[in-house]
Amino acid sequence: MSLVNLLDFDADALTRFVAGMGEKPFRAKQLLKWVHQRGEADFSAMTDIAKSFRQKLSETAEVAIPGLLAEQVAADGTHKWLLDVGAANGVETVFIPEDDRGTLCVSSQVGCALDCAFCSTAQQGFNRNLTTGEIIGQLWWANNRLNAEAARLGTPVNEDGRIVSNVVLMGMGEPLANYDNVVPALKLMLDDNAYGLSRRRVTLSTSGLVPAMDRLREDCPVALAVSLHAPNDRIRDEIVPINKKYPLKELLAACQRYLEKAPRDFITFEYILLAGVNDQPEHARELARLVRNVSCKFNLIPFNPFPGSPYRRSGKDAILAFREILIEAGYVVTVRKVRGDDIDAACGQLAGKVQDRTRRRERREGDVQTISLKMQRE
Repeated sequence: MSLVNLLDFDADALTRFVAGMGEKPFRAKQLLKWVHQRGEADFSAMTDIAKSFRQKLSETAEVAIPGLLAEQVAADGTHKWLLDVGAANGVETVFIPEDDRGTLCVSSQVGCALDCAFCSTAQQGFNRNLTTGEIIGQLWWANNRLNAEAARLGTPVNEDGRIVSNVVLMGMGEPLANYDNVVPALKLMLDDNAYGLSRRRVTLSTSGLVPAMDRLREDCPVALAVSLHAPNDRIRDEIVPINKKYPLKELLAACQRYLEKAPRDFITFEYILLAGVNDQPEHARELARLVRNVSCKFNLIPFNPFPGSPYRRSGKDAILAFREILIEAGYVVTVRKVRGDDIDAACGQLAGKVQDRTRRRERREGDVQTISLKMQRE
């Protein structure tokens, strides 16, 4: 009989699981604390749980953590782990340390099916959705690894005792395309008996799957970042293909609806700057007009090159001019620091190890060969 992975259960599901074993609901809270707060995977070490229940658990359940395939540490302290999710697939998880926070960038899929033109992950194709356990397992892994490292080096942790203080679902994949597995993971991140993060410290980034945004508003309204990347449908159709299904008018209306659940909140619009594509002053002015009815701030992202990409990073002057136009229009604007780019851990560079079921790479390589042969003939 295969064992049940307890990482797949949020609090409600775990309560149902222990009830099915004839145990009282408080046992679920005990398990949550042992597994997620203390990072314990060995039932025999859970000393305040009855021995008879621990025996039941050992026969029916496990805490299955993704294995480590590779680890890299950048010059700026950014960590990147390639974690094994089976069948020759690996996903990348990135930890970014800063003076006032530690941010973990978590993946939600093996690859990505949305095919955004500027993203290295999208170029790898798509294999499958991650399970809830594989998503929350990245946070479990990072907490255990970083806490062990801090103890070994005698490094102080943050004031609240956390090394990972913020989680962003901005890694490999489109989180809302894996809704049923992502939401239980989000609930665990927020649960006081698990990771206890505040809603504002957990951010989900989406390319704009409108129906799922509406569901998330009702089910688990965490902080929302929207990958906008263009001031109009013409450009966005080209670089973010999902826009053809959910164009900007529908997307911005969904953003407004999302904020109805938390009127003091705002949407973060992510905007990757591509030289000569979407980074001109007229684009900035058009963008300012586009979102004028949405409570928002902007996170401008310098493009991070990857092999085979046709795009270039905007120059510093172009980035600063774009930022100033938005600031003058009354918006809060940040420019994301380029972190971990020496280990390909920066935004848009995560590629992982994907056994592509879409044959996207194969088709793309065929297109390149066809163009090359045509040029040779000409």
